[in-house]
Amino acid sequence: GRLEAVTQQMGYHPQYLDSFLKTQHYLMHMDGPLPFDCRHYIAIMAAARHQCRYLVNLHVLQFLRAGGDPQWLRGLDFIPPKLRNLNEINKILAHRPWLITKEHIEKLLKISEWSWSLAELVHAVVLLAHCHALASFVFGCGCEQDEGPGGRGSLKPLSPGNQCFCEATAGNGCSQELLRINRKRSLDSCMELDSLRERMQRIHVETEGREEMRLLQQDREEGEGQGADVGVQDGTEHCSDPSAGLFPLTDTDGEVTGATNLACYMQDPDFGYQDFARRDEDQTQVFRVQDYSWEDHGFSLVNRLYSDIGHLLDEKFRMVDGLQSSAMAKRQGCEPSVFKRGIWNYIHCMFGIRYDDYDYAEVNQLLERMLKVYIKTVTCYPEKTNSEMFDRFWKQFKHSEKVHVNLLILEARMQAELLYALQAITQYMI
Repeated sequence: GRLEAVTQQMGYHPQYLDSFLKTQHYLMHMDGPLPFDCRHYIAIMAAARHQCRYLVNLHVLQFLRAGGDPQWLRGLDFIPPKLRNLNEINKILAHRPWLITKEHIEKLLKISEWSWSLAELVHAVVLLAHCHALASFVFGCGCEQDEGPGGRGSLKPLSPGNQCFCEATAGNGCSQELLRINRKRSLDSCMELDSLRERMQRIHVETEGREEMRLLQQDREEGEGQGADVGVQDGTEHCSDPSAGLFPLTDTDGEVTGATNLACYMQDPDFGYQDFARRDEDQTQVFRVQDYSWEDHGFSLVNRLYSDIGHLLDEKFRMVDGLQSSAMAKRQGCEPSVFKRGIWNYIHCMFGIRYDDYDYAEVNQLLERMLKVYIKTVTCYPEKTNSEMFDRFWKQFKHSEKVHVNLLILEARMQAELLYALQAITQYMI
């Protein structure tokens, strides 16, 4: 369950990192409405929408550690209908959150054998938004560096090493209490990697069998002959057979390897972001924060249905808003708060969220073209981000300042998804 690539990048802003890790830990490992294995599977579904192999592989391992059924890792066709029914709002929230309605909520909560409770749904929605936004950060900061020869490489990590999730918090401002909780209660604590490898091997042999191994070997041989069309990813080949699904494998040395195919975790893979400004007239109207805001509406609802998560999310939103950005703002000739608000409001604008008290002409004055292209790509289709884009925007700026922009993207995007989802839940309750 290592998150070192993410924590190294966030470590440029240790106060924020502390807040992020507390939220991540609470969502995944502390008491809550959803079972632990389901939490990690929902995270897999969310990360797969953006083809984020880094997060998918991370949660595949955590899913197994939490006692999850290995058969679920074969894809959506092998999971309970209740979880599979979450696919529609996962897709909408990831790409066009303005399309979510109270009818989507009603369908999930409808009394049946597979119905969700309100508390479970709120937990799931927060998980989806969290993982979608984290995928943006992963791609935006180049955290996919270990994904095979085609990987982008590390973008100036703080330090080398293979510390695991709870170790990564040390020295980054994370409280000792959080470290104690991590060690004592986390289902994702630092297990012996050797025993995990053995378990992965056993699971693979039991579920796939010799015939599957033969087919896999055949795929590998074919893949070697196809070159760039079948790339090696994280030590395993991309399976040409979609039915093989995304299943954790082991290589010839017994190393735990990752996903072979992300398609099995998605339905309607062609569904993606579309510019909100180009919507049809009969579609959703502009979302006005004056009518429904995080501070006045979303916070109280989410905190009531999923105890304490509202406080953690609110702290994270406030933390990113309070990060120092004087150097960035000075280069743009404005106050830090003005510069950050310009980025935040630009991101929300791409999702159809508007602030009546803001002059949007400021966005074009504050944000140069390359920065706007970068922000839009990382926000709306992060899987298309590449290292050249990262290098080209603000060449004169420090790496920590670029990470700061990615943190703003992460939090603004997450809040946007939450606003739409929580508003739909509110409308359903009313």
